[in-house]
Amino acid sequence: MTSGGTPADPAEDDKGGLRTALAGLTTRGRSFLAAGVAAAICAYVLGQSDLLRVGLLLAVLPLVCAVVLFRTRYRVAGSRRLSPARVPAGSEARVHLRMDNVSRLPTGLLMLQDRVPYVLGPRPRFVLDRVEAGGRREVSYRVRSDLRGRYPLGPLQLRLTDPFGMCELTRSFSTYDTLTVIPRVEALPPVRLMGEAKGYGDGRNRSLALAGEDDVIPRGYRHGDDLRRVHWRSTARYGELMVRREEQPQRARCTVLLDTRGVGFRGAGPDSAFEWAVSGTASALVHMLERGFSVRLLTDTGTSVPGEGSDGFAGASQESADAAGLMMDTLAVIDHSAGAGLSLAYDVLRGGNEGLLVAFLGDLEEEQAAVVAKMRQRSGSAVAFVLDGTAWAQGPGTVPSAAGEERVRMLREAGWTALAVPPGASLTDLWRQADHARTSAGPAPAAGTTTGGWA
Repeated sequence: MTSGGTPADPAEDDKGGLRTALAGLTTRGRSFLAAGVAAAICAYVLGQSDLLRVGLLLAVLPLVCAVVLFRTRYRVAGSRRLSPARVPAGSEARVHLRMDNVSRLPTGLLMLQDRVPYVLGPRPRFVLDRVEAGGRREVSYRVRSDLRGRYPLGPLQLRLTDPFGMCELTRSFSTYDTLTVIPRVEALPPVRLMGEAKGYGDGRNRSLALAGEDDVIPRGYRHGDDLRRVHWRSTARYGELMVRREEQPQRARCTVLLDTRGVGFRGAGPDSAFEWAVSGTASALVHMLERGFSVRLLTDTGTSVPGEGSDGFAGASQESADAAGLMMDTLAVIDHSAGAGLSLAYDVLRGGNEGLLVAFLGDLEEEQAAVVAKMRQRSGSAVAFVLDGTAWAQGPGTVPSAAGEERVRMLREAGWTALAVPPGASLTDLWRQADHARTSAGPAPAAGTTTGGWA
């Protein structure tokens, strides 16, 4: 067999060959072998030569089938294709399997089996009849998981059997693929953020040289540049054609903070508070990228997505889809942290104005609520979705606890647009409620910062 074009030799050491062949005997084969041995013994005791011949035939038939099947050298190539390779939780992905007979001889009856984790469903099995020389067979199956994560698929296994069903042997390919189940993403309504409809645009401050707009820092002429942008003063100075740089808009920044503290959430499973927070984080990240913001994912441990810049991933660009995929892959495997505080995240934020800050928080003690309140001073605008663990543990329809309401009130007094998240709430509805809360009460200023709007 081959996997990915690499042939695999089915032959093994002769010393263990007989043992492997006998281990592959089916119930029928072992029954024939036992009956043959018993008949031979009876024939010897009773002196019946005809019965001895029958016993030898019954005993030899499964042994011959096992040896012939073991020595059969099929050359089969297998491949697997996932469609898609990254799927939201609760959605289905299709796995396409392809088998090619690359030998000059047809195969016998084959049973194809793929190994999948139990959370993706039952193990798929397919029976392939005779595959002609140079022939091809294609089959597919579906997998689905309500739990996010990364799940290995494979390796493929082929079960070979003889025409009499006396023996079965299993051959495995060496390669496998990985299915990534990402959090569910809700489409959020297009609202105004930081006083702008987009994360960048004509309303943003532009970086100009000190001499003014007409004397911006020039660069060398490139093929296709507009000749009207030629900067003649710099051209005369450097002796080569120079043009004015294009004015680059200052991109708005957004940090999405996800609280992963194990002490901040209760319960587990797809309907738990922590899974809602992860899904909400994914929805906010995708929404901000689509609106052109430079987005950064931050957790309570102070870590972010590997590979992102200091300002986060830039949205509305050619790489925005890759950035979203990288952050979704990170959220697919994120788990509870062992920490009990949010100080590490605050240390990352206190370097300067962070623009818009969107936080998904679990249960907050008074000390941690004070840390979150101070984060408002490092952002232009801040929105918090606070999940009450007690209410989520009791199920939908539960009123948030008094302690949870107190924490939300503390954040609002600090300038946050804070909302308590009831069990099973829709992030889309809460997104609109946050807009209504800001527009009705007005943005609360934070000391030492410029005020910004949430919508």
